[in-house]
Amino acid sequence: PGAMSQAVAKEIPQEQGEGGSRRSSWGLLVTAGVGGTLVALYAVATPFVTPALRKVCLPFVPATAAQIQNVLKMLENRSGSLVDIGSGDGRIVIAAAKKGFQAVGYELNPWLVWYSRYRAWRDGVHQNTKFYISDLWKVSFSHYTNVVVFGVPQMMPQLEKKLEDELKYNARIIACRFPFPCWIPDHTTGEGIDTVWAYDLKHSRGCETKSLEVTRATES
Repeated sequence: PGAMSQAVAKEIPQEQGEGGSRRSSWGLLVTAGVGGTLVALYAVATPFVTPALRKVCLPFVPATAAQIQNVLKMLENRSGSLVDIGSGDGRIVIAAAKKGFQAVGYELNPWLVWYSRYRAWRDGVHQNTKFYISDLWKVSFSHYTNVVVFGVPQMMPQLEKKLEDELKYNARIIACRFPFPCWIPDHTTGEGIDTVWAYDLKHSRGCETKSLEVTRATES
């Protein structure tokens, strides 16, 4: 009996040790899995959250099918290069490229830019499109003749001035969802959130004087 109890005593710690080792291994795997998931979520979420922390937030809201058609309508009989400011997942750029434009998109979110490039390749228009990861305030749009903007009200006054300073007289600016505060649109189509405003810069320069004249005419 003494020899048997000694043998049992020797076996018990060994079994407990093996069980503890297995539990330790599972714990490491779970910790690594949770840590990897958190890192992945941070990598994906950061580009979406960071713009919201900026002074002017430009969130990603996909363009509707009606908006895309309205933009294309405003581009009829137009030619030259096109840029989409805040291009999101690239659907406006890709649609314009299918109509023959050399189209470029600027987007701050790298994940959306990479997805846009994939979509352009999938749709067979990657040779007519380019997508850049960039802050719109750090880019000059002086060499574009067609500009599409999906903005928010807070940014429109500053963007209006930037485009007026940079673009040539023959440029057309197409605003979606929200109009520019000073310029008077030359063409408007759609309704509700699908409304699109088109501004020909040759008519919109000196907008402060133009707006004043319209105000006076309305008051009289």
